[in-house]
Amino acid sequence: MPPDRKRVALIVETSLASGREILRGIARFAHEVDRWQLFHAARGLQERAPDWIRGWRGDGIIARVHSPELAEVLREIEAPVVDVLGQVSRSGFPLVHVDDARIAGEVARHFRNRDFRHFAFFGIEGENWSESRREGFRRACGTRLFVLETPRGQAEASEKSVAALRRWLRELPKPVGIMVTSDQRGLVLLEACRSEGIAVPEQVAVVGVDNDVTLCEISSPPLTSVRAGHFRVGYEAARLLGAMMEGRPVSADEALYIPPTEVVIRGSSDTLAIDDPAVAQGVRFLREHLAEPVTNDVVSRAVGLSRTLFQQRFRAAMGQTVREYLTTLRLRRARSLIETSDLTLADIAQRCGFKHQEYLGDVFRKHFGITPGRLRKTTKEG
Repeated sequence: MPPDRKRVALIVETSLASGREILRGIARFAHEVDRWQLFHAARGLQERAPDWIRGWRGDGIIARVHSPELAEVLREIEAPVVDVLGQVSRSGFPLVHVDDARIAGEVARHFRNRDFRHFAFFGIEGENWSESRREGFRRACGTRLFVLETPRGQAEASEKSVAALRRWLRELPKPVGIMVTSDQRGLVLLEACRSEGIAVPEQVAVVGVDNDVTLCEISSPPLTSVRAGHFRVGYEAARLLGAMMEGRPVSADEALYIPPTEVVIRGSSDTLAIDDPAVAQGVRFLREHLAEPVTNDVVSRAVGLSRTLFQQRFRAAMGQTVREYLTTLRLRRARSLIETSDLTLADIAQRCGFKHQEYLGDVFRKHFGITPGRLRKTTKEG
């Protein structure tokens, strides 16, 4: 290796999307400076310190310091260290981390924009970052917060923990917006909702954190999640380490908190809070039958009301007619398929309840100001 290159060890897990995003940010900085040699091995977050790091003779380390034991190993190494987790208080290392309070604030804003008045939080017991998100969410909601926190790992899937989660969900006031502390927890909660027959998002709307695309898209319905800013965490941690390796003095108490990027909206929260249970049931029916020729008579019979009464209650709750809302749902679904799939526009039109491709194109252009074909081309170019 050329003598002017800096040898940098990365103790960051590859098992979680947040860790992989941090690694991407580090790699971007390393590519830009073009003077770093990175050393890394695939790992999980809770694994002990790798044997190869003991006695490390490199120039610097970026680590998710998850335990006092790992912190102790790193303190014994004569190289600057930047922590990108913050799990261990007084670790002795400067910290770069996502801003948990601002993440929670974005989730609260998302729910309030959808008229939710009841809020809940599903977190991890004993994890300080989860507790920070809980308290940030409590402050941002400004009202009573219903909280359930369960252990991490195998205990989370125990019969006792699952039973407690299902009981908590049954007892929550509805409709309710639930923030889950991570996307992994989101899948657990959505499965519990299915087991209890609780409609998502009509009765329970759910938002996770980290935007782990794979987990979010395999969940049912797809999970809304906050893109928390881990890529920039990695980039800024690398920048800080670079300065430290050049001799800049940095306090062990120095901390940089990165704001979230956005809330990526998917099916688990893409609704308004609906207090009328019959309307909520009708909205769920519409979502599940987008491709079918649904009429007002069909949906009103499905919820057990007369056509006139259901239309009146629907307009009062939703501010629009059943037909207008159904068209909006179909257009959103069509846009998602155009942007994320290789289906033909004719196939998309059929799957979304439009009579033919030309009709989809006309309605789509009037609603979004762009044709389906142009949107697809723009998406692929981007």
